[in-house]
Amino acid sequence: MTSILVRPITDADVPGAAAALVEVHTTDGYPVEGVEEPESWIRPPAVLGGWVAEEEGKIVGHVAVMRPRGEGAVRLWQDKSGETEERIGVLARLFVVREARRHAVGERMMQAAMDYARKNSLRLVLDVMTKDAAAIRLYERLGWQRIGEVAHHFGADQQSPAACYVWPAA
Repeated sequence: MTSILVRPITDADVPGAAAALVEVHTTDGYPVEGVEEPESWIRPPAVLGGWVAEEEGKIVGHVAVMRPRGEGAVRLWQDKSGETEERIGVLARLFVVREARRHAVGERMMQAAMDYARKNSLRLVLDVMTKDAAAIRLYERLGWQRIGEVAHHFGADQQSPAACYVWPAA
């Protein structure tokens, strides 16, 4: 494996990130939404910052920090902490293609997002479907704290149990 560069996303990266998203959906069933319009899902208006992992010119991963948009993790953290939405960021849209896994790519992208949050005085929260055990292991290894569970709603009328986490640093 060659070296993988983690850097802020650019407009030119969006098609490659979208292709990686579709690949991850095909291999892992993640995400459960966004695959129909992957470029829009990668760069929605709520994004505060985004990063990609690149290997030899190919995008192999992505993560974003987003403004809250009614997520259950945001509500749970606000109930527990009293923190305002302005100080909360949502870590979202984290994915790594299969061949780039086991090389700390997800961890490195999360570190970029957490550095951004630290510099911008944001408390990060996230929700993750309980079926995504590898992602849960990553979050817990990085010290994220579980704060509860919600139902993640998607599609016409589907839902899946999701665990909610908060990043302990701000």
